[in-house]
Amino acid sequence: MSSSEKPVGSDHPARQSPGTHPRGLRREVTFLQLVAYGLVFIGPAAAVGVFGALDAKSGGVVPLVYLVATLAMALTASSYALMSRAVPRAGSVFAYAQVAIGPRAGHMAGWMVLLDYLLIPSVAYLFSGIALNSLFPAVPVWAFVIVAVVVTTGLNIAGVRVTARISMVVVIVETLVLLAVLAAGARVLALHGPVRGWLEPFTGGAAGLSWHLLLGAVAVAVLSYLGFDALATFAEETRGGSAVIGRATLVCLVVVGILFMAQTYVGALLSPLSTAELQADPSLQGSAYYAMVQSEISGVLYWLLALAKAVGAVFSALVGQAAASRIMLDMGRSGALPAFFSRVSARTGAPLTGVLVAALGNVLVAGWAATRGDGLDLVVSLVDVGALTGFVLVHASVIAYFAIRRRGGRVSVARHVVVPVLGAFVLLAVLANSTRVALLVGVAWAVLGAVVLVARRRRAARDDAAA
Repeated sequence: MSSSEKPVGSDHPARQSPGTHPRGLRREVTFLQLVAYGLVFIGPAAAVGVFGALDAKSGGVVPLVYLVATLAMALTASSYALMSRAVPRAGSVFAYAQVAIGPRAGHMAGWMVLLDYLLIPSVAYLFSGIALNSLFPAVPVWAFVIVAVVVTTGLNIAGVRVTARISMVVVIVETLVLLAVLAAGARVLALHGPVRGWLEPFTGGAAGLSWHLLLGAVAVAVLSYLGFDALATFAEETRGGSAVIGRATLVCLVVVGILFMAQTYVGALLSPLSTAELQADPSLQGSAYYAMVQSEISGVLYWLLALAKAVGAVFSALVGQAAASRIMLDMGRSGALPAFFSRVSARTGAPLTGVLVAALGNVLVAGWAATRGDGLDLVVSLVDVGALTGFVLVHASVIAYFAIRRRGGRVSVARHVVVPVLGAFVLLAVLANSTRVALLVGVAWAVLGAVVLVARRRRAARDDAAA
C-alpha cells in the first residue's frame, strides 16, 4: 500500500480505523440534522445583534460586508471539507493537525480550539440570560444562565439523537421568525419605500465606498460565522460517510451568508437611525436592529425576534458544548489529555466526561461574567483567538497533508496550496485586529497548553522507561 493510500486509522494512536468506534460513538446524525446543528450554532439571525456596530464601522454597507465575509470564510470551509474527508475523526482540528503535521501540532491545535468551544457556549448562555432578563426583569441573569446550562447539559448527556432532533426544531422556529420579519419588512418597503437609497447599503451613498472601512468591518463580521466548523466534530456520528461533513459545512455557510445579507439589507433600508448617528453614539448600536423592527415593522415581531434569539442562543451553546466534549474525547483517547476524557456513556453514546467538564467551565465563565457590567464584552473579546488560530492550523494541515506529504494523491495547486494560503492570510489579518486583552489571553492559554504537552510527554517517557 502506498503512502497516499495509507488509511488514516494507522496514524491514530489508538490504531483504530475511521469506521470503527470502540469508545461508543454512534452514527445517528443525518445530513439535514447536521446542517441544523451548524445553523443553530451560528444562529440564522446572528447578524441582528451586530448590525448597528457594523453599520457604523463600515460606513453603512453591512450587506456588502457580509458578502465579502462569506467569500472569505468559504476559503476556510473548503479546507475543512478536504480535511474532514481525509481525517474523519471527532477531534476535528486536533485530529487534522496531528495526522498532517505531527502530535505536537495536533495537541496545540486541539488546545487552542478548545478555548473557542469553551467560551462560545458561555457567551451564548450569557446572551440568552440577558435577553430573557429584558423580557422578564424579575428574574436575574445568572438564574437564567444556570437553568440554561442544566437543561442543555442534560440534553447532551441524553445523546446526539435527541439533541439533533431538538436542534432541527429550534433552527426551523428561529428561521421562520426571521423570515416573518423579512417578509413584513419587504411589505413596508413596498408600501412606503426605503429610508435610505435602494443601493446605498452596497455603495455607501453620498459618502461613497471606503475599502478601508469595509475591510475593518469584515474583520468583525467574520466572527458571526464562528460555529460552522463544529460540524467536523460529529464526523464519527454522521451517516453517509465523511463527505457529508464537507457538504453540510458548505451548505451552512451559504445559507447563513444569504440570511445575513438579507436581514442586514432590510435593516439598512428601514433603519430610523442613520450611519452617522450610530457612529456618533455607540450606545445605540447594540439595539439598532431591534429598534428598527419595533418602530418600523411590528411590536409583536420585535418581541418574537428577541425571544427567538434568546432561545436560539441556548441551543447554540448546546452545540458548542457538544463539540467541545468530542474534541476532548479524541484528545483523551489519543493521549493528549488524560484517558478519562474518552469515557462515553454506554446507554446514550454521549462523551460523558467531556460534556460535564465543558458544562462546569461554562457555568464558571458565564456565571462570573453575569456578575459584571462589562462581563459580556470581556468574554466576547476572548472568543475569536482560539477559533482563528484553529482555522489557520486547518489550512496548514491541508498544505502539509496534500501538498507536502502528498497523501491525497495528485496535488491540486489551487485547492491544496492557493486556497489554504489565502485563507490563512485572511484569518491572520483578522487575528491581528483582535483586542490586546484577547491576544494576551490567547498567548497565556497557548503557554498553558505547551506546559501540559511537556508534562504529559515527560510522564509518558517515565512510564516507558519503567516498563
